[in-house]
Amino acid sequence: MINVAPAIVILGQNSVTVARKIISVIPGATLYGLEGRTSGVDVSFTNFSETLRELFVEGRPLIGICAAGILIRTLAPLLSDKRQEPPVLAVAEDGSAVVPLLGGLGGVNDLARRIAEALDVKPAITTTGDLRWGTTLLSPPPGYHLANPDDGKKFISDLLAGAQVKLEGIAPWLSDRKLPIDPIGDLTIKVTERLVTPTANCLVYHPATIAIAISDMIIDDAVALLHQLLADAALEKASVAGIFAPIAAATNPAINAIASALRVPARFFTPNQLESLLSQGYSPAQAAAIAATGTSPLSPSPHIAIAIAPQPIDPNTIGQPRGRLAIIGTGPGGSLWMSPEVKEILKSATDLVGYKTYLDLVGSLADGKERHESDNREEEARATFALDLAASGRYVAVVSSGDPGIYAMATAVFEVCDRYPQPQWDSIDIHVAPGISAMQAAAAAIGAPLGHDFCAISLSDILKPWSAIAQRITAAAEADFVIAFYNPVSKERTWQLAEARNILLQHRRPDTPVVLARNLGRAGQTVKAIALEQLAPATADMRTIILVGSTKTRTIKRSDGSIWVYTPRRYTDTNC
Repeated sequence: MINVAPAIVILGQNSVTVARKIISVIPGATLYGLEGRTSGVDVSFTNFSETLRELFVEGRPLIGICAAGILIRTLAPLLSDKRQEPPVLAVAEDGSAVVPLLGGLGGVNDLARRIAEALDVKPAITTTGDLRWGTTLLSPPPGYHLANPDDGKKFISDLLAGAQVKLEGIAPWLSDRKLPIDPIGDLTIKVTERLVTPTANCLVYHPATIAIAISDMIIDDAVALLHQLLADAALEKASVAGIFAPIAAATNPAINAIASALRVPARFFTPNQLESLLSQGYSPAQAAAIAATGTSPLSPSPHIAIAIAPQPIDPNTIGQPRGRLAIIGTGPGGSLWMSPEVKEILKSATDLVGYKTYLDLVGSLADGKERHESDNREEEARATFALDLAASGRYVAVVSSGDPGIYAMATAVFEVCDRYPQPQWDSIDIHVAPGISAMQAAAAAIGAPLGHDFCAISLSDILKPWSAIAQRITAAAEADFVIAFYNPVSKERTWQLAEARNILLQHRRPDTPVVLARNLGRAGQTVKAIALEQLAPATADMRTIILVGSTKTRTIKRSDGSIWVYTPRRYTDTNC
């Protein structure tokens, strides 16, 4: 069973087409490409061996579109315990061969079959049991857990030698295969969610049939209590498929604690989905348990209920996950400006919400995501839409350029939450992921003009009156701050920048350095320094960030004609 999204590693651009075919059947897979030889990949690397070993140690399934030999030689020093090895496969550059190499206990053969089907070839599976019986006993399918893999080697050897096996319990993935099943066989395969003691002649599989349901009541020592309830009912924790609850309980720490301890997902039901059961007198926890399994709960507790389904259940098809809303900053430019956290969010998100220009900056990280574009001025409507979408169980990324908390969408989302609160939004996990701000990028491009105290002021008077803006410019100038001006000029607003300059000239010298940075990190980037007296509406637009120096800001002219701008850290320096 593959629980971690694989990494696809390529060494040349010719492999991208095959990689994309593989990704089409393995959503969430990350494409790693050798820097300088590949483009359009998720992650670029410079050292193949180091990258491959790091991913292997992390437990990431590896799909190398390259020769099998290079994968074997690279990973050989790390091989020690086959139970801990992630799946490793080699795929021919032209997609003509799919060879499982490692991870027989981790589902490598099943992964090979999925990839081979996408490439319309036959996987090169060599596992004897898999070939003879059509299944791998040591690597059960999703929904089943092998309790005693240590006994598997002898068990399989006996089967291959001609022993018969009796099957106890329901396991369609075994009964419809070519196993030598006999009601009086010497070997036994037992499928049960009950606590049992395995033996050498008996393989025990625990099906994911148990649902744990919890109400919105805070429960002390929830994990210990659950373990006790399972023990009292003689139930195996490995058979727990998921934790279920009403959506109103999504923020209950007990739910997250138990799901984390058991390594299972938490799923939630809306009021409409539980209405009928609640009207019959069931508690919210009992109603959730019944909705998950279709059977009556075993536990009489109104706060924690346990129910057992007749067949393994897939929690991902029941209810909905807790909605997640990430408000991210991509930085002012392309992927090089993005933090690793932002990239991980973009890979995991199901939906991207934002202004088209900003969504385009995401590049290939937007592949496979639902894009929801809107006009840049519709911030409140965009925030409301994103919250509603997240409340439905989606993982939504609201995309801003720069930093989302600086004149951007993070504030818009929290404003909407504050002004128009909705009960369904309370369950959303909201997270803000910072980005490199435009003023930081502008400063870095020309030196260190923000090296001492500074402030940021938006010249847009759409959401605040000009009188307040003018007051702040005056105060900042009198306090001798370096000032970063956002939103300096638009088609409808041209006079505000001239007014700001006039205010500043009352407190700053005409030759005070001013940095104009436009299209930072994008095609057509320009960064230059002018004197304050030269600052005019024609020098800027909405893609321009302006940094106005303090009385201490200095310039350094270089021999090649370029200029560095910086603000000293020491105001007492006699050279300043």
